[in-house]
Order: sequence, then C-alpha cells, then structure tokens
Amino acid sequence: MRIASFERPTGGVGYGRIEGAGIVDLGARRGDDTLLEVLAEPARAEEAAGAPADYGLDEVVLLPPIPRPPRILCVGVNYLDRNAEYRDGSEAPRYPSLFMRAPASFVGHGGAIWRPPESDQLDYEGEIALVIGRGGRRIPRERAGAHIAGITCCNEGGVRDWIRHGKFNVTQGKNFDRSGAMGPWLVSADEVDPLGTLAVDTRVNDEARQHDTTDHLAFPFDFLLHYISTFTTLECGDVISTGTPRGAGIHRDPPVFLAPGDVVEVEVSGVGTLRNVVVDEPA
Repeated sequence: MRIASFERPTGGVGYGRIEGAGIVDLGARRGDDTLLEVLAEPARAEEAAGAPADYGLDEVVLLPPIPRPPRILCVGVNYLDRNAEYRDGSEAPRYPSLFMRAPASFVGHGGAIWRPPESDQLDYEGEIALVIGRGGRRIPRERAGAHIAGITCCNEGGVRDWIRHGKFNVTQGKNFDRSGAMGPWLVSADEVDPLGTLAVDTRVNDEARQHDTTDHLAFPFDFLLHYISTFTTLECGDVISTGTPRGAGIHRDPPVFLAPGDVVEVEVSGVGTLRNVVVDEPA
C-alpha cells in the first residue's frame, strides 16, 4: 500500500491511497480518522483497495508523506565507508550520531528546494526514511519491524557552511526552510520489508552521485529503533532518516554544491523516486 499526503485541487490538505496514476482520498472517506490512526491500524485503509481515484496525481500537490510528524530524527555517518570520507583519522563510531530537523525544512515530491541567500553551499543527501506506526519505549531489536509503518525516500540535504557554525551541533545547517525533501509517498511494511536489503541512489541532473544498500549500514534499522527508543518513547508518525551513502557534494574533489535549476532525484528500491528542482529562495 502506498499512502500520500497532498493538497486537494479544491482546497485543504488530505491523505490517501495511491491507485495507479491517481489517489483515493481516504481523508474524505474516513472523516473521523487521521493519517496517524491509519498508520497505527493499516486495516482502516484496506476498504479503499481498488476504489476509483478521486484525483489524478497530476491534479494534486504532494506533501511530505507525514506533513507534521511528532519528530524527525536523523542519523549521520551510517554507511560503513562514510567515516573515511571525513579524512580525520577517527575510528568508526560506536554509537549513532543523531540530530533533529523541523518539518518546515522539508518539501514533498515535485516541490522546489530553496537555496538560501546566506550560502551557496546547499548539498544533497539521499536517504531511506522510516515512519513509525506503533510507538514504544526500549523496543527489542527482534521486535523492531513490528513498529515500522513503512518507508519513504528522503533528500536530507543541508547548508554545509552553516553545519559547521557550531562546535558540537549541526542544527543550523540542517534546518533551513525547504532545504530537503521527502516522498513521493510512504510504502507500507507489508509491501516492502524495511529490514530487508534496500538500495538508495541519488542523481543530480541525471548524473549518478550516490549508491549503496542497507547491507552496508553501520547501524541497521532494527538497532536504530532499539537505541533511539532507549532514551525517548517513539510515537506513531515519527520519522527516522537513516543516513546517506558516500558521494555527497561536500566530499567530491573539488566540492560541488547545488545551484538553481539542478534536479535532484533520490530513488529507493520498492518505493520509487523523489524528484525536486532547486531554486533560489524567494525574497
């Protein structure tokens, strides 16, 4: 099952089930339910299986699959060869590096990513994002899969020089408005195994920039859920962006950053392709 959040052509925000090239408006059909309730109990969406689409995908504006998640937790340096990209001689990390992002720092599939006027170092990072369906605290690794509603594509980019403003944090550079993207939709865990082998690819203007598979994760997804839920209770709708492969613009020789007109695509196996164009932030 593929679920998307969208702006209706008639106004208002809805969520629905993707059927072919259209979308079935579950929000309109199940006015007493919220998207998070559907994620917690996917059977609520099953009645729409095979229903005729209410809108064509070309008629709606796609939003991040979870437009206002309770939290967006991001994992840094999570592929086995990523640590070497930093060229600082450090050993591989023993625990995940974590930071948080605000919902306003993401747009949906097809939305314009903004390059802010304060910097010309806007970068891309293709990632797989997990969406929590059933919350929990101190989740055992062997039960982690039962807590994942599904997965989506993420461009967890950032503004590189602002990432380095602080000594111990990356918050500033990772939270510029509309500097990243998620989508185009969430694919449920019964359709794509979030703990199986998944591939992520990033292209800029059709040029391959990143590729890897989850076989090479330093911290697998089941460990991430166990580790994160040790210190905080995960909630339905929380998003965990799980780290990017090597090949981001900052680590190329010489570094290459995004410019207006660039097209960034992030493809995750079993999900599809997230596509966005870069523009200068409007004045």
